[in-house]
Amino acid sequence: MTIRRVLIALPLLVLGWLSTLVAVSLMSDAAPGYVVVLPSSDFMERLEPDMSVLAASQVTVTLAAEDPRAALRLYRAGARLVLPAGLPGCLPLPRQAS
Repeated sequence: MTIRRVLIALPLLVLGWLSTLVAVSLMSDAAPGYVVVLPSSDFMERLEPDMSVLAASQVTVTLAAEDPRAALRLYRAGARLVLPAGLPGCLPLPRQAS
């Protein structure tokens, strides 16, 4: 019974986590960059000139953009899944020595 509950809860946990990240990328401009997972074949050609490609592989493309609606623009360019990149997380950042 416990294994069955874990097998049901684990995919729901991953789906909830991904949904939260997608919501953050669409509703917030807090992320300095974005990771596009499984981009379409013509995704790179459809990117707008103000978006900077930081890294690219067969599976992901990492981009930086200043526009607060960058995630929406990435979806319009052919992205299948856009996740925020470069967020510090829940913990406060340590103070820099001056």
